[in-house]
Amino acid sequence: MNDDMQPVHILLAEDTPTDAEMTLRALKKVGLVNNITWVKDGQEALDYIFRGGDFTDRITSDPTLIMLDLKMPKVNGLEVLKMIKTTDTTKLIPVIMLTSSAEEPDIVRCYEQGVNSYIVKPVESDKFFEEVSKAGFYWAILNRIPGAR
Repeated sequence: MNDDMQPVHILLAEDTPTDAEMTLRALKKVGLVNNITWVKDGQEALDYIFRGGDFTDRITSDPTLIMLDLKMPKVNGLEVLKMIKTTDTTKLIPVIMLTSSAEEPDIVRCYEQGVNSYIVKPVESDKFFEEVSKAGFYWAILNRIPGAR
């Protein structure tokens, strides 16, 4: 990481522990595991992003990348995405949808709500590992958003 870059902070919202662990291993492969917050449902994701619930006293900066599962309990990923992309303070944060849904209507709805990338979780874990590693590296390290140094 260059000295002029802000630290990378990834928020992972995933309710399936095995998928979360696989995602964390993939991110670790490209050196992104040090500053990841894992939440297990959509409400926790919203609380973290907007400093509510258990996260009202969060002192860490906003995530530089958000990875969302589409089908989560309490609040689904699409609703979380809508809140992120319609709020001025968070709308520029890149969001990757990581989901098992390859359904065209889900893909269209996510892009209509402003998702930056949509990755379907493949059944084959090696392929998933590779895709998440590449996507995490691109969106968290290579990609530049306004206001990033």
